[in-house]
Amino acid sequence: MYDTIVIGGGPAGMMAAIIAARNKKQVILLEKNQKLGKKLYITGKGRCNLTNDSEIENHLNHLTGNKKFMYSAFYTLDPYMTLEFFNQLGLITKVERGQRVFPISDHSSDVIKAFKKGLSKENVQVFYEEVESLVVENKVVKGVKTKTGSYKCRNVIVATGGYSYQMTGSTGDGYRFAKNHGHKTITPIQGLVPIEIKDEDIRNLQGLSLKNVKLKMINKNNVTIYEELGEMLFTHFGVSGPLVLSASSYISRDTKFKDIKLSIDLKPGLSIEKLDKRIIRDFDKYSRKALKNGLIDLMPSSMIPFIIKRAGLKEQMSVYEVTKEQRHNLIKIIKNIDLSISDLRGFNEAIITRGGVDVKEINPHTMESKIVKGLYFVGEVLDLDSLTGGYNLQIAYSTAYLAGLSICEKETT
Repeated sequence: MYDTIVIGGGPAGMMAAIIAARNKKQVILLEKNQKLGKKLYITGKGRCNLTNDSEIENHLNHLTGNKKFMYSAFYTLDPYMTLEFFNQLGLITKVERGQRVFPISDHSSDVIKAFKKGLSKENVQVFYEEVESLVVENKVVKGVKTKTGSYKCRNVIVATGGYSYQMTGSTGDGYRFAKNHGHKTITPIQGLVPIEIKDEDIRNLQGLSLKNVKLKMINKNNVTIYEELGEMLFTHFGVSGPLVLSASSYISRDTKFKDIKLSIDLKPGLSIEKLDKRIIRDFDKYSRKALKNGLIDLMPSSMIPFIIKRAGLKEQMSVYEVTKEQRHNLIKIIKNIDLSISDLRGFNEAIITRGGVDVKEINPHTMESKIVKGLYFVGEVLDLDSLTGGYNLQIAYSTAYLAGLSICEKETT
């Protein structure tokens, strides 16, 4: 008889196991992969943006929903306490642009090493087995069944993640466990995922990265539902990069792609009037050049043919031939490149999963199920998601810490 079984060896599972094992509680962690932290290993292109070094209010503001549910978790383990937790396990960190926190080594493997150190310190046993089902009697958890046997316990923490990066083992096991024991799940969809674009003329922009641009997402009523400054990237299928990934999290389940569009402002720091003066100045400088050369100081060279064509002009026409009306057409395109969305990329390219176990059925002060006693859900398996910047991993840590602490402080009867 174990006190607690944690299912899933990702960041939420490892955190939950470490905290639950304090006060000499017997805890085991079951992971179906042959190593811990498989998804964490590839997070942030292998660097692992492990949290965001900012106030709780900022983390709440980056959630896309269910903010009230996260109050207790964030105030139990805030980002500063998270960094202290990792520092005590020997992980040295650094803060980069946007308050993103990384291991100073730039190796996600060091984050996993810190977790392993914590598991070892608290005598958590790790077994590499796949859980097939939960054992529940009279709405009370009693243990789990694996492909090779069964384990008895007083508490189970489900930290199985969602559907994103399925090659790492995120195949929705936790949703099945929840449904099998009376829990409602919000249909999972891709979150923080690249967007496919219909417009064929952007295919020539593949590989082009844009910095300091503004991206807007506009609905059929011409209402802006997302707007942010930052970086983005053109790909063979459409667009990606931080701005695009965040924008994808504002596309609701019932949205028809024909009813929304993206708009890029290449020069958000310049008003139409100031941009016009800037172009006039450049045109004076390159008055004897072809139009494609007259814009060389204003934008990346690979972007110029695209802009000229969208404005209905020709690359080889002379700068001095451009009329006032044509110049204004150029400005209009530079400030508003419209793109039509055709689809989101699949779960294997999604950073996180939106949807999951309905938080209305989870106690926000403990992470324990309101339906099954002794059953806890933490991390991405819950209907919680945030924008890019280390915010989603903080959700994982905070919910897991709270669940582990709640179990750790339980009196064993």
